[in-house]
Amino acid sequence: MIRLPQFFRRLLAHGEDARAGTYRDWVAWYASLGLHLLLLIGLATASIVLPGKLDDLTLSYELPELLEEEPLPQEFLSSEEPMNEIGALSQAGFDSARAAAEVVDEQSLVIFAPEEITDMGEYRTLEIDTPVFQGPEFSDSLPVQGAGSVGTTGALGAIDRITHEIMTSVELQPTLVVWLFDQSGSLRDEREKILKRFRDIYDQLGVIEASNNPAFRKNKDKPLLTAVVGFGEVPHMLTDEPTDDIDAILEAVEAIEDDNSGRENVFQAIAKSADKFRTYRRARHGSRNVMLVVFTDESGDDVDQLDATVELCRNLAMPVYVVGRPAPFGRKNAYVKWIDPDPKFDQRPQWVPVNLGPETLMPERLKLHFLGAGNDDQLLDSGYGPYALTRLCYETGGLYFSSHPNRKVGKNVSRRETDNLAAHISTFFDPQVMRRYQPDYLSVQEYRKRLQTNRARGALVAAAQLSWTSPLEDIRRRFPKRDEAQLATSLSVAQRTAAFRQPKLDRLCQTLQAGEADRDKLKSSRWQVGYDLAMGRALAAKVRNDGYNAMLAKAKQGMAFAEEKNNTWILSTDKEFANSSLERLADKAEFYLRRILEDHADTPWAKLAERELLNPLGWRWKEGYTFIPPLVDRNNNGNARRPEPPRRPTGPKRRNPPPL
Repeated sequence: MIRLPQFFRRLLAHGEDARAGTYRDWVAWYASLGLHLLLLIGLATASIVLPGKLDDLTLSYELPELLEEEPLPQEFLSSEEPMNEIGALSQAGFDSARAAAEVVDEQSLVIFAPEEITDMGEYRTLEIDTPVFQGPEFSDSLPVQGAGSVGTTGALGAIDRITHEIMTSVELQPTLVVWLFDQSGSLRDEREKILKRFRDIYDQLGVIEASNNPAFRKNKDKPLLTAVVGFGEVPHMLTDEPTDDIDAILEAVEAIEDDNSGRENVFQAIAKSADKFRTYRRARHGSRNVMLVVFTDESGDDVDQLDATVELCRNLAMPVYVVGRPAPFGRKNAYVKWIDPDPKFDQRPQWVPVNLGPETLMPERLKLHFLGAGNDDQLLDSGYGPYALTRLCYETGGLYFSSHPNRKVGKNVSRRETDNLAAHISTFFDPQVMRRYQPDYLSVQEYRKRLQTNRARGALVAAAQLSWTSPLEDIRRRFPKRDEAQLATSLSVAQRTAAFRQPKLDRLCQTLQAGEADRDKLKSSRWQVGYDLAMGRALAAKVRNDGYNAMLAKAKQGMAFAEEKNNTWILSTDKEFANSSLERLADKAEFYLRRILEDHADTPWAKLAERELLNPLGWRWKEGYTFIPPLVDRNNNGNARRPEPPRRPTGPKRRNPPPL
């Protein structure tokens, strides 16, 4: 056995002791860890299971001082009828906006996504992120952005509102106002009145004061700039550049001359102005609001450019305001009163046809004469402006100001009462009532699509177009009898006229009856009452014409006068009918017409229905006397001598009106 030295034996013994100590230390460490984990788990369990002590809470409150609740104004109304489009209305009145939606709101802001505008040669796009001002914010009878038209008695009343709009726009951000003036002679007097107000307008807007302020020396820093444009056949820039110099503005308006071309290309002028001043929407020009204000007295001769103009102004976020004339209800032309301004010439009024309507895209009213009215088609106010211009205002967020000096709601206006250079409109209606009957301001494609979705709507427009292409004449009702042959000839001629009208009336009625099943599906008040009036009047015209023909046939068989002195047969309206089929049609016509009086009172449709019902639909013969001059009056030589017509007194020479 080898024995190790003592040093090595002690070293080995020490290593064994060290290993034994290390093992004991690890055992103790694991034991301590397990014990502490058990304690933590126990404490966590106790904190969850054992309920803690809840603090006592004391609740106290004080009653706040309650303010007296103000009654909710009538302008805040809601409609039970669902709407397909978003919009707002205002309280109606003489100067109130028409309905764009069936909810009234004092603050309505329609925001269009403006077109992204870049400078030539630049790659960076300047986004316009400020709200675009788009409509009135007036206190009383508040008109609403992009909603139909506002009734005023003159352009000056419209200017007061436009001034408020400009002030509101300037408060939001710098603004450029472009005034576009129709250069027709009929607007000359109105331009002079507006010119007298311009200095007051700009003084009220603070432009005159701001123009002398050193802070606004640079053009881009000026809060309000103005440009003036005249238009007739072509537009003319009357200010070289937008300015705040009131003298330059007045000089530009004074320089407007009459355009004798007879054409008013208003949409061309608006589009060119919008395109010219589009750069003022950019940041380098102050990111300005741009407002277009148009003064005109017709509906425009370039309506084919409407859609392109609407798209351009919408993309550039430029609201269009138009001060124009009211459109006659369901008619394209109105008649303007013209009195020669030179007293040396004949001062009797002349009536000049002008294009002012209709208020709808396509005709929605039959062109039928009333019994006994001849060719006198009494014009009523539609409550709206011409369709094209009003739609432009509606879609860009502006307003159409329907200006007429003789606007009197509820009172008939005679031709004598009509002002010079104003169209004769006999009756005006309450705007608060008429706002339920706003036309559909749609593109041609969308309008035609809606006609196809409802047969009653399509039938109304189709029948209206038929009556406009073939207007029906009035009928003869008085037949003097010189002898039997002459009377028979007169009755035969009248019968031929009735026979010529019969297929036209039959076609009208058949066209309308094709859509009768869809009438109750119409939700719009305007389309409902429009269809009812067309059906009622078409049936009434057919009943009268067929009964008229039957009564003429009866007279040709021979009738004797009850009194020997009488020599004339007269057809008078009556409630009796020639046969039962006509009586049934008459009952149906009266049903449609009387429903209008019940459901749509105080509207143009009710006015026309009431006029149709003034005379019964049947006929009866009555007798009377007519002076019949002798056929021939011979002189001493045996030659026939005709009576000389009475000579009219000579007077001042009569001149034809200029283009208006």
